[in-house]
Amino acid sequence: MTRRIVKIVFTIALLAFPCIAASPVFQDVLDTPALESPLAIKNLLNGVAVAGTRLICVGQRGHILYSDDQGKKWTQANVPVSSDLVAVSFPSPQKGWAVGHDGVVLHSANGGTSWVKQFDGRAAAQVMASYHKGWKNCSSCHDRMAPPKQTPQGSEATLMADLKSFTEQGPDKPFLDVWFENETTGFIVGAFNLIFRTTDGGKTWEPLFDRTDNSKRFHLYSIRPVGQDLFISGEQGLVLKLDRKTGRFAAQKTPYNGSFFGITGKPGSVVAFGLRGNVFRSSNGGGAWKKVETGVQAGLTGGTLTEDGKIVLVSQGGDVLVSSDDGVSFKPVKMDKPIVATSVAAINKDTLLIAGLRGVQIQSLAPTSGR
Repeated sequence: MTRRIVKIVFTIALLAFPCIAASPVFQDVLDTPALESPLAIKNLLNGVAVAGTRLICVGQRGHILYSDDQGKKWTQANVPVSSDLVAVSFPSPQKGWAVGHDGVVLHSANGGTSWVKQFDGRAAAQVMASYHKGWKNCSSCHDRMAPPKQTPQGSEATLMADLKSFTEQGPDKPFLDVWFENETTGFIVGAFNLIFRTTDGGKTWEPLFDRTDNSKRFHLYSIRPVGQDLFISGEQGLVLKLDRKTGRFAAQKTPYNGSFFGITGKPGSVVAFGLRGNVFRSSNGGGAWKKVETGVQAGLTGGTLTEDGKIVLVSQGGDVLVSSDDGVSFKPVKMDKPIVATSVAAINKDTLLIAGLRGVQIQSLAPTSGR
């Protein structure tokens, strides 16, 4: 048999029985740096932030990009993971944090030019495992549970079971949002009531899952300040508000049973938004809520507050809604090229940075009109 015939026979065998071919070596995305790609700015981007004069966006496969010329040119940052990234927060021009799938938490100390991994699902499981071991001997842990009248029967047992399950399942749960109030203190939230806090700039993380009024372990989609208050929004109409005296996130009663993907606002006006264009507003810090008609049917995925106090919301349908009356009503912005939006940040009082399915877009707020 000639070499040519042998080669043909071997090729046919590989096609017919691919299992005999060498299997690719598994590479964990938590240990694989993000690949540089000229198309990164045109692909799915999930989170945006403004760091001084720099614009930052994060997205799939660990892509992080930054711009120093108001979005005209973008540079891809050095990132040590390939996990999909969901959200980003910069409390100062130099220091920022990004979170995403596989429980990953990244930190930048140079304005987003390069990043290091501070935390991930594997480390989170270890932290939770240690917490689980210490729970039985913790005399103050029971005090952190909700008052008996607010705690369903057996919730402590359920909490322990969930904690054990988390530690056994590994790094498969995403963090969905991050917010830092300064360069040392911040929060991360995610699926199934995941919530951690740091007070040392991310060097260590403390679980707070036992300090939320969320006994059904609904997903936590967003954590944002409104004035001096800190809110979390989530599934099934969940809105939590931090009680700074007790350190607990207390449930606020809302008239909506759908998901709230985000929360934003200003002193005296809290705005929660989510599925099918639903918006609810509270003028008393979350005590009571009133539905706001938007005329939008698509899910509202991002919100922000401009320098001059306008409340802005964006949707999966390409809508940009602006309120100049503290969230009482919203008007659409006429878009030349609507973008399937995932998040939004205010660059200044008249300009937005919007991220979405096909990259980012700079949008002016000047040409507003009714539809």
